[in-house]
Amino acid sequence: MSFNTPIDRRGTNSAKWDLMETLYGVSPKDGLAMWTADSDYATAPCVIAAVKAAAEHGVFGYGIEDDAYFDAIIWWMQNRHGWSVDKDWIMTTQGLGNAIALCLDVWTAPGDAAVIFTPVYHEFSLKVQRAGRVVTECPLVRQDETYVLDLDDAQSRLTGKEKMLIWCSPQNPSGRVWTKDELRAVSDFARKNGLLLISDEIHHDIVFSGNTFVPMANAVPEDADNTVYLTAASKTFNIAGQRTGNMIIPDPTLRAAMQKRLTMLDYEPSVLGVRMITAAYSPEGAEWADAQIAHLQTNCAIFNEGINAIPGLWSMPLQATYLGWVDFSGTGMTHEEVSGRIRDTAKIAVSQGPTFGTGGETWMRFNLATQTKKVEDAVRRMQRAFSDLQ
Repeated sequence: MSFNTPIDRRGTNSAKWDLMETLYGVSPKDGLAMWTADSDYATAPCVIAAVKAAAEHGVFGYGIEDDAYFDAIIWWMQNRHGWSVDKDWIMTTQGLGNAIALCLDVWTAPGDAAVIFTPVYHEFSLKVQRAGRVVTECPLVRQDETYVLDLDDAQSRLTGKEKMLIWCSPQNPSGRVWTKDELRAVSDFARKNGLLLISDEIHHDIVFSGNTFVPMANAVPEDADNTVYLTAASKTFNIAGQRTGNMIIPDPTLRAAMQKRLTMLDYEPSVLGVRMITAAYSPEGAEWADAQIAHLQTNCAIFNEGINAIPGLWSMPLQATYLGWVDFSGTGMTHEEVSGRIRDTAKIAVSQGPTFGTGGETWMRFNLATQTKKVEDAVRRMQRAFSDLQ
C-alpha cells in the first residue's frame, strides 16, 4: 500500500492530467494537476486483483448486480458508518453526478429551483442549470476556522419555486464534517419548506482522526421518506472512471419513481464497476482506506504548514476529504492576479474558487491526493509564486 510510488498519468486519457492545459493553461510537461477530485496513486490491491481476475476470465457480456455486490455495500455501510441498509433500497447509477441529474429529472420540472449551500461543489449548480432548473444559493457563514449554517438567512432567500435541496456531507470544498444536530436542522429545513433532500455523501470514507462522519440516515431516520442518500466507492478508491455509484432510497414511493426512470432509460450497471465495488467494500479494502487516510493527513499537514507560512494565504483545516481550501483574501489581490500567479509562476492547475458559488470568490481548491513529494513541490512553487509577500 504505497501511496508515494510515482505514477505518470500523462497521456493515459486522464482528465485530471490530460485536460489541465486545455482548461487551465498549465502544461502537463512541467505543471502539477491539483484540480479535479481524483487521486494519483494506485487503488487498493484487492480492487486491482478483481480487475485482473475479470480480464483473465476474458468474457465481458451482460452482467447483473449479484448478491455479493449488495452484501458488500450493506457490510461497508454497517461496519464503516453504523448504517443499516436494506438490499431493496440500493439502486445503481453511472456515478453520483448522474444520480443528481436523475434526481433533478424525476422530482423537479423546468423552472423549479433547487437549494444549495455555498461555497459547494461546482457541479451542483451546473447540473441544476443544465436541467433547466434555477439555483437558489444559500451562503454558509465563516466562523472561526470553518463554516456554519445560517438557516434563518437561507429561509429568507427562498422564492417559493424550490422543490429540492442538494446537500453535501462531508462538505466539498471545505472538508467540513457536519454534526448530528446540524444534519437534523437541514433535514427539518427541507421538510418544512417542502424540499426533497438529496444527501451527497461521496466523501464519507475520507474522514480525519478526531472527527466522526454521521450519515444523514442515522441523524434523522424519521425523515427517510423525504431523503435520497447518494454514496459511492469512487472517491475512496479512485474508481470514478467506472461510472458506478449508488442511490440508497428507503421510501418505496420515491424508489418506484426512480426505478421507472432507470427502466425507461434502459440503464444497466457496468460489469467491471460492480466487481470493483464488491472487492473494495471488504476488510482488505477497509485496511487500505485507513492507510490512505493516514497518508492524506500527512499531506494535509505539510500543505497547511507551507501555505500558511505565506503572508495573506490561509488554508482551512480539513476534517475530511483530500481537498485543500485556500483563502487568498489577505493578499489584497484580485482573483485574476492570484489565478495568474498560480497558473504562470507556480504552474499548478487548481479549481477556481468562484465556481463554487457565493463565498468562494477569494478561494482556490487544491487536490492533495497525490504523492507527498508532489505536495512538497506544490508548496515550494506557491512560496516562489508569492515570494514578494514574504
